Amino acid sequence: MKQINLEDMIKKSTAIYTIIDDLLIEIEHKEPKNRRVIDSEIITTALISALYFGGNQEKAICFMKSTGLIPKMLSKSRFNRRLHLIRELIVDLFFQLSEMIKKVNISSEYIIDSFPIHTCDNMRISSSKLIQGEIYRGRKATMRRYFYGFNVHVLVTTDGIPVEYTFLPGSKHDSEALKQMPFYLPEGSKIYADSGYTNYKIEDMLKEAENINLLVARKSNSKRKRERYMEYIIESMRKRVETTFSEISTLLPKKIHAVTSYGFVLKVIMFLFSYTLNKMDC
Repeated sequence: MKQINLEDMIKKSTAIYTIIDDLLIEIEHKEPKNRRVIDSEIITTALISALYFGGNQEKAICFMKSTGLIPKMLSKSRFNRRLHLIRELIVDLFFQLSEMIKKVNISSEYIIDSFPIHTCDNMRISSSKLIQGEIYRGRKATMRRYFYGFNVHVLVTTDGIPVEYTFLPGSKHDSEALKQMPFYLPEGSKIYADSGYTNYKIEDMLKEAENINLLVARKSNSKRKRERYMEYIIESMRKRVETTFSEISTLLPKKIHAVTSYGFVLKVIMFLFSYTLNKMDC
């Protein structure tokens, strides 16, 4: 972990807690009054774990307790159980936050792309306990390498702020992500994508039903050619997402420690969530 001023970490932790607590109040979240540690404190600690400690929750727990931010912090095992119990709540909060981001995104322009998350090294695939099956063996053409795990498809603003995401097994084609993405976007929005997301049916459906323009880079043999200037615009917009994924990668550790696939995906979600909050400069 790179050296970061302790005072800045405390300020960032306080800012994140404030946002999470406000989001919970907004949705009228209820929980037992006699709890030593409330859900907003659990979520904040998990986000700080992703943002500063490579997902190491034990270090984040120690940080929050030693700095006095959460003096009654739970033990690692109890913290982990609580975190898993509120997984759906965390997902809901991310998408609630993303709705706020979309409202202030005046350009209504977005970019969709993916990056691979491997659960284990290729030589350990046969003994993998998190996930099993050839469906998870994928190849990232742009990186010229194979991996075993998931492709994380992310929709970001042109400023590189994630607003939607979905997970697919490594072998699944990129266009399958279009079927899982909610695309809760304002009418007239534009989504830029590479040729891997080609699906004429979904392009037409988004345009007709939601007035959303899915602008996919065309292959040389495409049945729907575009003007050269439009291809240039699509390519220029797509390059912006490379910086976003590079920055997200700096948060990710070489290996994400998890006991179950459920826990693995949750940790990746926390990395995306923490990056989004940090990108907002909260």
